[in-house]
Formats: sequence, C-alpha cells, structure tokens
Amino acid sequence: MLHVTKLAVGVSDTEHLRRLQAARMRDHPPLRHRTRNFPRRRAEVIDGGSMYWVIAGTMLARQRILDIIEDQRDDQTACASFVLDPEVIALAGRPTRPFQGWRYLDPDGAPLDLPAIGAILGLDSLPAALRHELRALCLL
Repeated sequence: MLHVTKLAVGVSDTEHLRRLQAARMRDHPPLRHRTRNFPRRRAEVIDGGSMYWVIAGTMLARQRILDIIEDQRDDQTACASFVLDPEVIALAGRPTRPFQGWRYLDPDGAPLDLPAIGAILGLDSLPAALRHELRALCLL
C-alpha cells in the first residue's frame, strides 16, 4: 500500500473540502481528482491507499483512492484521474511544506485519523471551534 499527498489549493479547512467534494460528486460523478501525470506505482496506490490533502500547510484530511484511470480534461487533453471515495476523513494533522503536483506518501509517515486519536484522548468533548484551532496549530 502507498498513499499520495496533494495540496488542496483554495480550501480553508476540512469542512470546506467536504462541501467541495460533495458538490463535485453530485455534479460530475464519479468523484475524481485529475492530474497530468499517471502514477507509475498505480498498483500500490489502489491497494488501500488514500489521497492525503494538505490544507493551509497542514495535512488535515484524506480520502481513499478507489482507482486511477486514464481520463480527459474538458478541453480533451489526456490526463490521469484519481477516483476517490466520497468520505473525507479528518486527520490529527501534520505540518507539510509546499510542493507542486502530488507526492507519494509511505504509510509509516501518514498522520493518524482524527476519529481514532480523538476517541483515545476524549477530544470529542471539546467545542468544534477549539478543535479546529488546535488542529490549525498542529496541536491535535
């Protein structure tokens, strides 16, 4: 298994990403992220890998990658599409430097899902705004 990281340009937080992905799923199914380069390690990525979204400099959300297919953009140029599971999973957060395109992510370097760590630490009892602020500061 191998993951992929991608900058979520223009996305303010995990909830914003959820709303954008829900609209894309509704308007143009299946839910996918188009990219110029087809991954050479496709088999490893679709074997349980996820797209880890970097939002405002922090890896804050992920979506499972269901498939990677050859596709076309609206102007008919060839591209690759990561077909994504619609469920957006919040992460504990990890600061990430800016980069272009997408990058492979080894499973050992991936941050924990927030529901898993939240249950352990009892974070669900904190107000949502406080949890959001703590995640933005990479304290969660």
